[in-house]
Amino acid sequence: MEQKIDLVNIYTYLTPIALFLILLEMLYCYFYKKNYISFSQAITNLGTAIGNQCVNLGVAYVVITVFGKIYDYRFFTIPTTLLNFIFLLIAFDGLFYWFHRHGHSINILWAAHMPHHSSEEFNLFVGLRASITQRLFSFSYMWPLALMGFEPAAIYAASAVQLIIAFWHHTRVIKKMGWFEIIFNSPSYHRIHHAINEKYLDKNFGEIFILWDKIFGTCVKEDEEPVYGCLTPINSLDPNKIYVQYWKMLYTDMMNTRSWKDKVKLWFMPLGWRPLDVKHIERHRVNEKTIKPFMVEVSPSKKIYLASQGVLGLILMGITINLGNHLDLLIRFSLIFVLWLMITSWGKTLEDKKEYGILEILRLVFTFIIFMHLMGESTQELNLIYVLAIIMTTGFIQLALHLKLRPLPQMKN
Repeated sequence: MEQKIDLVNIYTYLTPIALFLILLEMLYCYFYKKNYISFSQAITNLGTAIGNQCVNLGVAYVVITVFGKIYDYRFFTIPTTLLNFIFLLIAFDGLFYWFHRHGHSINILWAAHMPHHSSEEFNLFVGLRASITQRLFSFSYMWPLALMGFEPAAIYAASAVQLIIAFWHHTRVIKKMGWFEIIFNSPSYHRIHHAINEKYLDKNFGEIFILWDKIFGTCVKEDEEPVYGCLTPINSLDPNKIYVQYWKMLYTDMMNTRSWKDKVKLWFMPLGWRPLDVKHIERHRVNEKTIKPFMVEVSPSKKIYLASQGVLGLILMGITINLGNHLDLLIRFSLIFVLWLMITSWGKTLEDKKEYGILEILRLVFTFIIFMHLMGESTQELNLIYVLAIIMTTGFIQLALHLKLRPLPQMKN
């Protein structure tokens, strides 16, 4: 009998693989002087990924619980062997094609998917740019797999494996790949998917296999330079604004239309459909000729600070989402809150928003409270204590050097 896969170990390899590929792309761009990656967008993309991973703790619980109920009524019992996992991955990718395609054609699904497309660059950091709602919506298409007899934990693991396979497609370094592209998706095909060129819109939805697009008539080959972004640009480096941009647009239309029918209907209509009585509310739209990339200048000192905070944020995220760590629920949620303050602060820092100072102070004070709580406990989570200590130290140094606090007013006699 073929040995079953240890599903827990699958996740152990994913983050190091992604970070290693990003490092290779950065080295390539440095040595060959390619302007494919901007610092501000890289930090923003990293921030959206951290927020996404925190939310996915809850998504994993919901999916495995709900799919477990469906699995009770399964047609077959399919053990998670290597061969069966490959079949599961193929089936998962086929269903994901339809979720992905509908995600570009139905308002509510585009709201969940749009954050990933809102970058005006295309590099492996964009592969990290994530929505906090997409994964939950994507699993609404995957329940037939549990009914067939695949284990819920295996289905969730398949989503992670598919994610890392699709991750390397987000690069301009690799050009066309010849025979490989007969069946499989590639960077060239995926560049088209992220483009706003009129001839490229809504094409190449496959993640692992481009074969789905060839079968269902959505495959296009790259023959002109893609222009990246969204037709409704975000113009922000704040992960929270990126997460909610299209949700906010739909909510605004829902609140302003007088028709109760349209308040419900607009969520499920084709992408871009709006009630007649709200079309006067303008939405800024662009095309491949009129789009203007949203760029900001970042000082060298801020780059050093944000880069170090990005590394620390990744380490803190890894500790927080690792269920093997013996953290009580309150501490885990507190760490998620700290991470959310971190990524929000990064966006404010990049955009030089005045709220940055207050937000950084709040973040550091809250981090200090958790740090002191852990110090007072007989905890073995020393790695977490060290990371929190470094985060606080670097944060306070940044405040002292760069906040430019106004002097206190002089007291009058």
